[in-house]
Amino acid sequence: MAHAPKTEDCLEALSRLRENPTAPAARAEIAQYLAHKSNAVVAKAAKLAGDFELQDLRPHLVGAFHRFMKDPAASDRGCAAKTAVVQALEALAAPEEAIYLAGIRHIQMEGSYGPPVDTAAALRAASAMALVHMHHPDAVLHLVTLLVDREADARIGAVRALAWSDRPEVVPLLRLKVLAGDQSVDVIGECFTALLAVAPARSLDFVAGYLDSAAAAVAETAALAFGQSREPAALDILKNRYAAGVGESLRRALLAGLALARENSAFEFLFSLVETAPEKIAAEALSALAIYRHDQRIRSRVASLVADRKGKVLRQVLTAEFGLAPPLKP
Repeated sequence: MAHAPKTEDCLEALSRLRENPTAPAARAEIAQYLAHKSNAVVAKAAKLAGDFELQDLRPHLVGAFHRFMKDPAASDRGCAAKTAVVQALEALAAPEEAIYLAGIRHIQMEGSYGPPVDTAAALRAASAMALVHMHHPDAVLHLVTLLVDREADARIGAVRALAWSDRPEVVPLLRLKVLAGDQSVDVIGECFTALLAVAPARSLDFVAGYLDSAAAAVAETAALAFGQSREPAALDILKNRYAAGVGESLRRALLAGLALARENSAFEFLFSLVETAPEKIAAEALSALAIYRHDQRIRSRVASLVADRKGKVLRQVLTAEFGLAPPLKP
């Protein structure tokens, strides 16, 4: 009797199938892997189906989801297969309402070294986005429930889905979430990012108010959200807030936000600090620019600026963050 292929062999075969997954023989093989008992194999096969929009595999994805909902903690540890299946169905624009509703409500407690943990947060988040993408009439109602989920990853998923929905009630819901607070600063940061994406002009003053938050992490998150928005008015707020004088923690966040903007005026602002600011602040600006350590234009510019200065700290930062020694000036 032939033995079923080992999980490792199946995963290796799926890696090879990625080279040409749309061939009929390849699609048939992926369908077989979607029926595998290993959740890791099914998760990888589902990702292939979603990445390459293999519409004919949709029934196999649906079957896999329902199969792993039976004794889920044992059959699909970590919800790996169910989450990948939902993400694939979403990529296929499949209006599988029953699956998405089951996914957004699913809680899967599993043993850990401490108390049992809920491993289904990513599944709930993926299901939330799928409901929004299929324009489910009650999507926002389900997202409101997810906004107060026990798990931060699920709450973040709810915020992202709300932002994508582009519904008129999104802005007040996100503001209410920020005003009510959250145990996770990442959730608040996601709200800032969403607000600046869906209603930038209306949200600038609201988010700017949190630059003065007594909670340093919240203030820093607001600064980073401004930078990520790349809105010219948001960058002006960061520059003006810096000019007004702030503590070291917020100052570093303002500089990091400007660096994240990937915008010429923000770069020039940071370069000017490296060139003329007191050495401590110049070093902070240099560290903020280090996310572009592999960008030759940025590397050359900061190396030249540091070479024109005599500061030992700046040279140390240049070496540590960029792997560079400043060129010697004649």
